[in-house]
Amino acid sequence: MIKQIKTKQEDAIFLPLNPEIAQEESDRIVHSRFMRHLQHVPSSKMEIKILSSIQFTADMLDYSDAHVAKILVDMGLRAPRMAFPVEFLEFADSSLMRSGWEVGGPTPSLIALKNHWDRIGEDRFSTFNRQYSLLDEDIYTRC
Repeated sequence: MIKQIKTKQEDAIFLPLNPEIAQEESDRIVHSRFMRHLQHVPSSKMEIKILSSIQFTADMLDYSDAHVAKILVDMGLRAPRMAFPVEFLEFADSSLMRSGWEVGGPTPSLIALKNHWDRIGEDRFSTFNRQYSLLDEDIYTRC
């Protein structure tokens, strides 16, 4: 079962409510800590509450933010891009750039998340908006 929440911008946010679909005990622990912390975040924006809860859960369990976000997305979390950590967005964007049969390709939950983003009006080309760090080309020579 998935709970739907409407924010002021009428963007749909779906929270995972059914940890029985989790196959591992660690996934159930991630879900319970996430949902418990979500109630205590002092913010009126649901996106900020989700991001804060993901980061808190990752810190408590010594996981990466992206791993916790991936577990929750696999369990049914659907929210705007603003609600996810940068590491997860980089993973999702690079995965969605590949074909489904390639190694590292998108999982069904990532495809569903992308469809959700398209439905709520997120930037369809955000996958292509990549920033690459440039090397500083100052060369020092000894004389």
